[in-house]
Amino acid sequence: MMRWWGWGEDGHDEPLPPGAQALLRAEVGELGPRRDHVALDDVALPEARLPAELRERLVAIVGAEHLRDDRITRVRHAAGRGYADLVRLRAGTLAGAPDAVAFPASAEQVAALLRACSEARVAVVPFGGGTSVVGGVEPLRGDCAAVLTLSLARLDKLVAVDAASLTATFEAGMLGPALEDALREHGLTLGHFPQSFEHSTVGGWVATRSAGQASTGYGRIDALVVGLRAVTPSGEIATRTLPASAAGPSLRELLVGSEGALGVIVEVTLRVRPRPAVRRYEAFSLPSFEAGADAFRALVQAGAAPDVSRLSDEQETRVSLALAGGDTLQAKALRGYLSARGHARPCLSICGWEGASEHDVRARRTAAVRVLRAHGAVALGTGIGGAWEHGRYHAPYLRDELLAHGVLVETLETAATWSGLGALYDAVGAAIDGALRERGTAPVVWCHVSHLYRAGASLYFTFAARQQEGAELEQWHAAKAAANDAIVAHGGTLSHHHAIGRDHAAWLPGEVGPLGVALLRAAKATLDPVGVMNPGKLLDPAPLPGAPAA
Repeated sequence: MMRWWGWGEDGHDEPLPPGAQALLRAEVGELGPRRDHVALDDVALPEARLPAELRERLVAIVGAEHLRDDRITRVRHAAGRGYADLVRLRAGTLAGAPDAVAFPASAEQVAALLRACSEARVAVVPFGGGTSVVGGVEPLRGDCAAVLTLSLARLDKLVAVDAASLTATFEAGMLGPALEDALREHGLTLGHFPQSFEHSTVGGWVATRSAGQASTGYGRIDALVVGLRAVTPSGEIATRTLPASAAGPSLRELLVGSEGALGVIVEVTLRVRPRPAVRRYEAFSLPSFEAGADAFRALVQAGAAPDVSRLSDEQETRVSLALAGGDTLQAKALRGYLSARGHARPCLSICGWEGASEHDVRARRTAAVRVLRAHGAVALGTGIGGAWEHGRYHAPYLRDELLAHGVLVETLETAATWSGLGALYDAVGAAIDGALRERGTAPVVWCHVSHLYRAGASLYFTFAARQQEGAELEQWHAAKAAANDAIVAHGGTLSHHHAIGRDHAAWLPGEVGPLGVALLRAAKATLDPVGVMNPGKLLDPAPLPGAPAA
């Protein structure tokens, strides 16, 4: 379980390197004095309002020890880990909290809980690892009498492995490390490694259409789902585990990405692979972001893309080098070497290959390097690539450290076709920059390509600025709204892998159209007729924190 006020677990935090501090001072101004989070006892919690009669019924379903409303449990389940969540958690000013948290141990208990809450008109928020960065697990009541968070932590088992079909079935509450440990005993891997891997669950991945850092090679989670079981207030839906089907529109596709708004995913069958024997991660420099994008397009369209294919723009490369110790002799020598090779403003690329043998990895690498060099790439070896692999889950801890120094730091991601990628990149970056400069808090904005497709790629933006003291959420909302407006206007998707949640819901009609929203609402009306499932997310958005009054 993550610490209640921030990301992950204690013992992984590190002070900002001097190079990073110097870069931030130059870009956003002096860092503020360190401000720690409030004590748990100082977090303002609303009084629990779960009706007594419903409480008795829920206790009868899961047992008294598995229905909790103590302070730490309510706070731990009161928010995800987006920027707005962390600002409120650290300040102790939560907008709300679940009235209770239930921990069912089976799909049957989940069904009984949903029936009871639907009859009592109490909202239900499914909760996996709590890592949502788009408000996806915020305990909103909507027009319900109370809100129950439904934790899937006890549904955490590997159910079955079909070695002949290369599939495995998992309960939805299984965390990433436990999933890989269980598959390792069978010589298998899922290969799904989002940045939240250590603290997120298989059900959360499927409910949000997650993408892992090696998804260019292994596939996004939606490409790996071959069957699932979901419990809704109206009953259970179990899709058959089949390699393919033409039996009408896919119910599986309707439930994948449904974000708990239709029901609770309790079990998933996924494609798995033999565990790779060889992994090779290395770095390359490209002369510009445009040249790097052209190289990546050529790689994926030639069928030669590495399993991990990551390209940082010039600004992200500069930030990454600063975080790695930009003032060291080694870093200065690297910059001098690249400048001499014509890379005055280099773009760092991380490429990773995984395979059954050295021969397999070497052959795939050779094909990819041939394309990269044709686009001006300079090989930087395995040192930087290995360092990236070692620290691939560390960035959220850095965000906590920046927040402690009064720095707004947020991420957002989108995707577009290759023909529209450049315009989308320019528009979103300019929108974020403009919105924050208007508030007197000039930002630094950086971006990377993280996933490749034959038709296009994703863009993952990060931005940092000095917090606008006393208006932290209004500042964040201004940047978020400007970015979403730019994404919709330039034909991108509102989310490539973070999902819609609360943060993007108001913009969903701009992507799927009014009739598309009506179709989703019709599905919700069938599966959740009372409207208790995860109110304010995906559909019928609740106002965002920091949004101007209507």
